Amino acid sequence: MASEATSENNVVPENKEVEEEVTFKSLGLVDVLCEACEQLKWKSPSKIQKESIPIALQGKDVIGLAETGSGKTGAFALPILQTLLDNPQRLYALIMTPTRELAFQISEQFEALGSSIGIKCAVIVGGIDMMTQSLMLAKKPHIIIATPGRLVDHLYQMYS
Repeated sequence: MASEATSENNVVPENKEVEEEVTFKSLGLVDVLCEACEQLKWKSPSKIQKESIPIALQGKDVIGLAETGSGKTGAFALPILQTLLDNPQRLYALIMTPTRELAFQISEQFEALGSSIGIKCAVIVGGIDMMTQSLMLAKKPHIIIATPGRLVDHLYQMYS
């Protein structure tokens, strides 16, 4: 059969479509966030980002599992930032994370992706003075990244 090629000569069979390149723009992200991705040297979306961003942009819940360094933070941060752009407000999102180190890493990603749109984050974790954190919360950041224990400490302090 002349129309079908073998894998040995690296020719795509006629009945197979060539997969087109997926970009952050093609996932539905606005230009300012696509530019932020470029500034971070993110050339194309990772697998977790390709699969989750379009669903999250539709307002649907997403549960994702991927390896360390696979782009998970971008997969949830970019849709949060885009919906925040659509409806600007303070105290918009709370990100819960199990460790203080991860809280700071997530905050760095949000601030890098949202730097051109003026995103303000507060990291609420143990090991930092409660009063300093209370002042950060009083400024009503857009995004709060917290560990559960320290967030409970703040809630308890507010309501006791």
